Amino acid sequence: MAMDQAERDRRRREKSAKLQEEDLRLKVRPGTKQALLELMEWAGIEEQGEAMTLMIHHLHGLGPGGALPLLTPPRHEITVSPAVARKLQLAYQREAMRIGSDD
Repeated sequence: MAMDQAERDRRRREKSAKLQEEDLRLKVRPGTKQALLELMEWAGIEEQGEAMTLMIHHLHGLGPGGALPLLTPPRHEITVSPAVARKLQLAYQREAMRIGSDD
């Protein structure tokens, strides 16, 4: 006799508890989702959870020396052009004069 939905749910919960499974939530933006989909396509993986699990285990397998460079977020370098620097300096001087004249 086939199990009803309640029985399937109960067995799924028991199995999950036995394996100490835990849901991890991950919110991503479109670019990250697209990168994951491309990685999955390259590897022939159909499930997102499987792809992320494999990536975590492979990254962990690299050890600290191999994994840490891949886990360092990119830092953006901000360069102010001389023209913008002059405009900021002039705005700063005008504001300083305005504050000084308010006294």
